[in-house]
Amino acid sequence: MISLDKLGLGETAIIESIETDFLPLKLIEMGCLPGNEVSLLYLAPFRDPMYLKIDEAHLAIRIEVAKYIMVKLIS
Repeated sequence: MISLDKLGLGETAIIESIETDFLPLKLIEMGCLPGNEVSLLYLAPFRDPMYLKIDEAHLAIRIEVAKYIMVKLIS
């Protein structure tokens, strides 16, 4: 298990756990929940923000937030 900020470009993972104290409510509402699939689509310069696809939603999140989302890579 790794944190989301360690996900490589083009990799896909399953969200295992989240620390809700540090995660904005908007991300939870958009599907950032355990069991959902997440893919890293693009990276801005310096890897911040990260542009992700979580289930059918596309969103950008900052590295500071991604550190609190634990994922398991899909092989």
